[in-house]
Amino acid sequence: MGDKKVVLVSACALVDADRRILIAQRPEGKSMAGLWEFPGGKVEAGETPEEAIIRELQEELGIITQVACLAPLTFASHAYETFHLLMPLFICRRYQGVAQPLEGQTLKWVHPRKLRDYPMPPADEPLIPYLIDLV
Repeated sequence: MGDKKVVLVSACALVDADRRILIAQRPEGKSMAGLWEFPGGKVEAGETPEEAIIRELQEELGIITQVACLAPLTFASHAYETFHLLMPLFICRRYQGVAQPLEGQTLKWVHPRKLRDYPMPPADEPLIPYLIDLV
């Protein structure tokens, strides 16, 4: 116990005008390839979770947002085989740009009640009920 590294990853439920949430399919060659996830990524040294989301949304999707547009919703804490994932989930309804798959991923806008139709990593699945209730 306590020998697993804790990895901090920020995720974002990006919501469009039709109240759909953006999910991205992990591309071939990455771990858990083919699974669908909320956009985001690792929090780098010296970065806040909010700054990580802002950076990741711009790098992965070409979306621009700011801290004031990110609302913390919930978090996931999940033990994978080689590390423990701690993942705050933010919701964002205000952003600039149109989401584009800049890193080879497939994107899909999905109504919250349909999120369970897409296979997700184990850490993402428990976040779905919060989105169904909110959006």
